[in-house]
Amino acid sequence: MESELPQAVTGALEEYERLLGEHGITWGEPEIPYVKLFARRRILAPAQMDLFWRLAFRRLAERHPGEALDQLATRLAEPDFDELLRDTLDGELPAHLAALRLTAMGAVLDCEPMTVVDHARTRIALLVDSRRDAAGTVVVDGAERVVAPRGAWLVEIDRDSTVTVDGAPVPIDGLVRTAPAATVRLSAGFPCRWSVTGADGQGWFPEAVPHRHDFHGRPYFHGDDLVLRVPAEPLTITVTRGMEYGEATTELTPEPGEERLVRLVPQRIYDAAALGWYGGDLHVHLNWAGDVVGGPSDAAAAQHGEDLHVLNLLAGNVSGTRVYDRAALDHWGGEDLPWSDATHVARMGAEYRNDLLGHVYAFAPRAAPERFHTGFDGDADWPPNAEGLRELRGLGALVGYSHPFHQPIGDGDSPKSIVWPAPRNCAARELVADAALGLVDSLDVLTHSSITGTAAVYRRLIGAGNRLAVTAGTDSMISFTRAGNQSNPPGWARVYAQVEGTLTAASFAGAVRAGRTFATTGPWLELSVDGYGPGDTIDARPGDRLTVTATAIGPEVTAVRVRTAEGVHAGAERLPSGERWGGEVRGLEPATSPGDWAEAGGRPPTLHRRGEEEVLSVTVELEAGDPTYVIAEALCDPHPRTLNHTGYALTSPVHVDVDGERVARPADVRWCLDWLDLLEGLIRQHARLTGRDQLADHLAVLRQARAVYRSRVR
Repeated sequence: MESELPQAVTGALEEYERLLGEHGITWGEPEIPYVKLFARRRILAPAQMDLFWRLAFRRLAERHPGEALDQLATRLAEPDFDELLRDTLDGELPAHLAALRLTAMGAVLDCEPMTVVDHARTRIALLVDSRRDAAGTVVVDGAERVVAPRGAWLVEIDRDSTVTVDGAPVPIDGLVRTAPAATVRLSAGFPCRWSVTGADGQGWFPEAVPHRHDFHGRPYFHGDDLVLRVPAEPLTITVTRGMEYGEATTELTPEPGEERLVRLVPQRIYDAAALGWYGGDLHVHLNWAGDVVGGPSDAAAAQHGEDLHVLNLLAGNVSGTRVYDRAALDHWGGEDLPWSDATHVARMGAEYRNDLLGHVYAFAPRAAPERFHTGFDGDADWPPNAEGLRELRGLGALVGYSHPFHQPIGDGDSPKSIVWPAPRNCAARELVADAALGLVDSLDVLTHSSITGTAAVYRRLIGAGNRLAVTAGTDSMISFTRAGNQSNPPGWARVYAQVEGTLTAASFAGAVRAGRTFATTGPWLELSVDGYGPGDTIDARPGDRLTVTATAIGPEVTAVRVRTAEGVHAGAERLPSGERWGGEVRGLEPATSPGDWAEAGGRPPTLHRRGEEEVLSVTVELEAGDPTYVIAEALCDPHPRTLNHTGYALTSPVHVDVDGERVARPADVRWCLDWLDLLEGLIRQHARLTGRDQLADHLAVLRQARAVYRSRVR
């Protein structure tokens, strides 16, 4: 496909290759904290990231005693990130990392040998770890670094590298071991996601295919009828195809020189398109710096290999002014990308970014916007995000806030922890204003950020009268091969939209705007309120009784719940397998025994089978009183197919208006007003503005939003 690309797109990809060769993983982007993290994130497991940042704040507090936390957060680029990496690992050595320990007795290479076949060259990260009280000069392939006492340096080497410490050569013979080679051919009959691993967990890949790893560190690649060289040693081969499929696995030990055909077919768990529902990922990057350059063929392979119905590839900046994949957006803006078909639609979109106010996805704009970002590389934090949203909507785009909130947020928490303490952490701070002004179509509740925290904010926003669809945007980055959940395949979380007619970019966007959605990390989730589904509005009268049913399907599902503006109204949880009998499950609310459920106007929750899968369902009656909303959610246990910390699914609301009044819960409205007050303080203290007029524009947006919220409370 790359050989047939437009000249401008080809030129951009060649430029990215040059940047990668000259600068490495950052591509020369200004090294603000999350750019400095790129190389270190390749080493750390996702569970170690919190410790990394805690150590960073601790170092800053020691260096700047008495400084407020929000001020310390502006200094996160100051610490030595290689030393933070070394101290976060605390002696632990992942299989994809070697260490060169500098001690008073000399230098010692510490690693588990990487297996290679046919004397192949492969690069591996090397952490130089000084345990000496004196500085030392380390040279790796001609690159020299004076490593401070107790310092560290992260670099890459391969089996042919030369390493010296204070002029003395360091043997690196133990870096790799050579195994006899065999060949496997993989076939499923349609594009899939494959993993081929040795007994030590090391991955094996077809030639010239990037060595991608998911959230769990598992290797993967996409395609069908694929040939790869492997060691003639025990191997595990697994195939799947996104969340609508299960896994199929086999184990084998090929003989040296043998070619082995492996046929594996993943089985469907559910077929969403057959029901008129199509799953999309609204936030994916082809290139965003990284350790490889992503081409359109990589995106096509991922979309079809994951059976992802809708893929939104975003052009956007990183930390400077360069907008990656702008050439692709200019060429294909308003058109389906070449590999689209009847059940797979791919589009170029845009990400509008400000690290103080939040990031916004745009799906299917007719053309590129004039502005992609504010607040980077010396630019002012102006105009407000509201102006960017207006422009994108004027271009016909579906828009919503992406990766909104990174910290845990509970139902009773104030918005202070969202707005403070880290000023530029990409949180969706202007969301509460833009939602009130009707500038936002959706909120990505399913993201790589805090899913449960974002869900809590979402409930506040819809409880305050904002009508936002639930969506999903993973921020997967095809140009990164090992970066926690951001090197996951696109579509590891999806928004499913109920499309009217055939699938097109317009019909999908229309379904999202109408709120006919649910978002999920895997489970299928259904909601019915008297036969109405997500996005519908019921005009009720006080005392009307509405029958609500919520149903979830998926091997990881542990509970299904019905929520209204007042909280959890009903639910059921799956009993541990050893405690089940007669298909019964435990009710969460409002009662647990069949008699209690009948008295409450509901039916006991059920656990039954639909095809090969267990279905968890709860039905309850709701009496109309104050205006409200009804949503369903599914809670999950940890599961291998959940490519994130949290498994979860959530529907958009069924709105229940009463006597013509829509929900505007006073406590939620006050919560949003408190947020706006905190946001004003943040802007006054931390926004980079060049004059009073720019501040006045921000204050005008907040003033207009306050007026909307106050009008909703009588």
